[in-house]
Amino acid sequence: MRRLTLIGAGHVGRVFGRLLAQAGCFAIADVLTRSPASAESALAFIGAGRAPGGWDRLRPADVYLLAVADDQIVPACAALAQAVPLAGAVVFHCSGALASDQLQAARAAGALVASVHPIRSFADPEAVAAHFAGTYCGVEGDAQALAILNPALEAIAARPVAIDASAKTVYHAAAVFASNYLVTVLDAALRAYQAAGVPEAVARELARPLATESLANVFRLGAPAALSGPVARGDYATVARQQKAVTDWDAATGALYEALVAPTADVARRKPR
Repeated sequence: MRRLTLIGAGHVGRVFGRLLAQAGCFAIADVLTRSPASAESALAFIGAGRAPGGWDRLRPADVYLLAVADDQIVPACAALAQAVPLAGAVVFHCSGALASDQLQAARAAGALVASVHPIRSFADPEAVAAHFAGTYCGVEGDAQALAILNPALEAIAARPVAIDASAKTVYHAAAVFASNYLVTVLDAALRAYQAAGVPEAVARELARPLATESLANVFRLGAPAALSGPVARGDYATVARQQKAVTDWDAATGALYEALVAPTADVARRKPR
């Protein structure tokens, strides 16, 4: 069985460690973290491995997971390349924003490199580990590395999806659009309702069916078919009147409204007739 070493064992690292060990994909070797306390906590969660206590005590392994913050990937990779021989090993990270090209130090040392980004929140590691099945993972990197990692992901019931490494930042921005900016737009809707005298709690109930039904239609029919409203109807007189009213009420929200008109018009042009 191939040996897996974890460099960093926060929520993502320890969940992967536990699942991959339980599925018999890898034998957990070392778990290197910033402190003995965090290492012991990770080992207890994973149920396997040992805490080496420092880079100089790492043992060679077959696969290395760098489960560290994005700004630590390059220095951690460089430290790993100095600590152990990497020729023929697989080194991968879990960043959604960075591609496997951040692992150049490992590649220069003869390793195969990749990135595996699980598309979900890891706020509650116990819950994630218990319900990981079906989780999509954006993967890219060396074909030989993915030939080892993809079957392991499938063994823990994840769904690997190949992505273009050169578009990794755009890929990560997709999650921001689908999650963060969606919240921003809904906040604008709630504040606009309140500007019209609707209490916040009631505003949420007014927005709820519009938002939930629109989302359901996007995932059922696709965005163009789901679009409704004045832009979809070509009623630009209403659009102009609304934009002015919103700008007069709140300039920043008016700018947001204006910025969304052209992209929405493009969606409308793709709407099935």
